Amino acid sequence: MGTNTDRKGNERKVSAASMDLSPFLALLPIALLSLVFFFSTGRKSTLSHGGGRRSLPPSPPGFPLVGHLPLLVGSLPHRTLRAMAGTHGPVTLLRLGRVPIVVASSAAAAQEAMKTRDVAFAGRYRGPMVERLFCGRDMAFAPYGEHWRQARRVCVLHLLSQRCVLSFRRVRQQETAALLDRVRAAGVDDAAVNLSHLLVVYSSVVLLRAAFGNDDSSHGLDGEGKVLRKLLVDVEELLGLGTLGEVVPWLAWVDSMMGVHAKATRTFDALDGFLERGIADHHARRRGGRREGEGGDGNDDNRRSFVSVLLDAKEEEEAGGILFDTVAVKAIILDMFLAGSSTTASIVEWAMAELINHPDEMRKLQEEIRTTIYGGGDNQQITEDHLGKLRRLKPVLKETLRLHMPSPLVLRETVEDTELLGYHVPARTRVIIDVGAIARDPATWERAEEFLPERWFGDDGGPLATAAVAGQDFTFLPFGGGRRGCPGAAFGMASVDLVLTSLLYHFDWELPAGGASTVDMDEVGGLAVRLKKPLCPVAKPWSP
Repeated sequence: MGTNTDRKGNERKVSAASMDLSPFLALLPIALLSLVFFFSTGRKSTLSHGGGRRSLPPSPPGFPLVGHLPLLVGSLPHRTLRAMAGTHGPVTLLRLGRVPIVVASSAAAAQEAMKTRDVAFAGRYRGPMVERLFCGRDMAFAPYGEHWRQARRVCVLHLLSQRCVLSFRRVRQQETAALLDRVRAAGVDDAAVNLSHLLVVYSSVVLLRAAFGNDDSSHGLDGEGKVLRKLLVDVEELLGLGTLGEVVPWLAWVDSMMGVHAKATRTFDALDGFLERGIADHHARRRGGRREGEGGDGNDDNRRSFVSVLLDAKEEEEAGGILFDTVAVKAIILDMFLAGSSTTASIVEWAMAELINHPDEMRKLQEEIRTTIYGGGDNQQITEDHLGKLRRLKPVLKETLRLHMPSPLVLRETVEDTELLGYHVPARTRVIIDVGAIARDPATWERAEEFLPERWFGDDGGPLATAAVAGQDFTFLPFGGGRRGCPGAAFGMASVDLVLTSLLYHFDWELPAGGASTVDMDEVGGLAVRLKKPLCPVAKPWSP
């Protein structure tokens, strides 16, 4: 694709990294002064409750006024929290300014929060950025209550059910073929391919077509798809940045000075316009008499866009006396974009990076794919019917997810006073469940930092029959767990399975000659943790 494309076309690279740190520069003088008055809060704290005194979780040393905020400045807080867990134990209390946060970093703590006391930990904090962008009407960030229950029911039963996942198989098939064509075009004469960017393009087009029912791939690639990708970068920055005023009220002026609120307003207006256009186009096609899924076959004959399903649900719910308005429809669509685009691309990107760094593992998986598919007399495009025959695919993806979870920190808020591993956790306490640290816990995982797909095979040599991806094994929670676990895991993984298999079937992959011998695995945070540098390997077409 060339240097110019890498520089200009890599839409998912966050261009305002300095914005992540700039507001915190105002805290630097305060942090320096606080060093003089540095105090320890490592001993057990207690809280008077009901005539007795109940233990709060242990807390590492903090600073006056700002608490532990200076310790978490940076783009990779999950690494800092993992290190803290090794020193202070599986349940830790932090204070970001005035805000208490409990961090859970063990499988036992996760099981108690997501199963034993799931209801008590079922809340979700809504900061100013979340409230501005979602208006409290979505599903992912909505507070625990009746709206959340209704929104989740609609999503689970109608948007993300197994039937719905199957109904979009033709969309995935077409966009996977388009991705392969882009790889071939970009990799002429052994040129490096910016695979990171192409994967984001793929995932955004699939989501656009699923959301609005548009069968025109180019519409998602160069038109609204390009707009969507830019908007999602802006939303990711805002949600990751938060506001200083939330945790240190007397520094709220820094948010205004840095233009955070102004950017939030611009982003909200642009998002709202984008979603309104998508819904209007959808209505126009329906008025034109075009049936959704027309031209498809099999299950695709029944394919309905997310917008169509949500608008029907809106009418049904309102008829039943439940407010499920247009604002909620747009907020849930935005949930789908945020949860699906970055996550799908990130998982495939990390899997390809690990396989390039472990060529023996790549060779074994490629041999299985090519033997199973070409050996079966089918040298055409891979379909989802082929995937169930591959025994090595799931172990490779599970090991990728174990080491590189798109969302290593699961955010909750307590809705009532409760306990966690014997410690008191008051109502309205923010909670972070560090599922990334749990998946790398050396007490659970042998050679925990190594990429070993073989760990997912049973004694008989076959893949382990585990329900881990569904959130039932609390040592491995790539999509969270409990009632607030991600309901879209199956939808996203359907794309991941097909794309990874197709890339490995049609191409041999290696790093450019004369460059690094391995992929740089440094990461950068966001809504999905991803490679810090774009993955740009050489793709050599394979023919049997």
